Amino acid sequence: MDIWEDYWKNVLSFQFNRQKEIPNWLIRKKELYKQREATIIKINGKAHIYHRLTDAYHVSFQYLLHLVFLIKQHELIYAEEVVIPYRYYKKIGGTTIHEPLNDRKRNHVEKEPSLDLINNIGEHQNMKRVFKYDRLKAVQYAERWWNSYHPNFRQFDVDCTNYVSQCLYAGGALMWGSPVRNRGWWYRQDNWSYSWAVAHSMRWYLSGASQGIKGIEKSSPEQLLPGDVICYDFQGDGRWDHTTIVVTKDANNMPLVNAHTVNSRHRYWSYEDSTAWTPQIEYKFFHLTES
Repeated sequence: MDIWEDYWKNVLSFQFNRQKEIPNWLIRKKELYKQREATIIKINGKAHIYHRLTDAYHVSFQYLLHLVFLIKQHELIYAEEVVIPYRYYKKIGGTTIHEPLNDRKRNHVEKEPSLDLINNIGEHQNMKRVFKYDRLKAVQYAERWWNSYHPNFRQFDVDCTNYVSQCLYAGGALMWGSPVRNRGWWYRQDNWSYSWAVAHSMRWYLSGASQGIKGIEKSSPEQLLPGDVICYDFQGDGRWDHTTIVVTKDANNMPLVNAHTVNSRHRYWSYEDSTAWTPQIEYKFFHLTES
């Protein structure tokens, strides 16, 4: 740990003598707090190394950096958390690389789930039924599993939309469309719809669902409520990359969101502190309702 311990002590307190040594995402984050009239009261951080390789020529490891920001915004005090995967590489007598792994990935790593949570799936699919979307239950699930993985669902390398789908399901959203992957919104033990696990597909599903949960597009984020969904196109190229769920609001009535992939809790909705953020970013704001 000594390799990076002093580095993060300086980074998190903004004590570098040269501005260029502070990561760009952290510079943007600091500016974002200023714009929101928010103050960082305290920052705590810890790391977990999950891959290490050392020999006579180099040392390298990957670790998860868990940061907790205690924020004061007007009269509101809250904690924001993010778990960022980092890579450290040092060639003996040569170059050093210390950088975050990108927020935006597109390959899946799958694990086998059980069906304990997915009850009555046969009754839910392929039929119109009346249901009530329980926002509180969706948010409670989002808070419980923001930095872990429910054993009854597959875990994806790009897990953001899978996580949000689980939150919606916990809130009572009905599955339908099985077994056709490009129809409806559903999950089974060995298969799922594209809209369940792919950000681009969920964005289009929410705006055009004929039954089950659907999204009413809003023009601004402050119109959203806890339990609603935000979709992100980081490059502004028409390919939607990321999905988050609104869990609460800040002192300015702006959404704070939870997400997976880079696991985040009470993160400001705009994602300007993301390593995947670009000035071309596009958003879709969906207020969820029963169709």
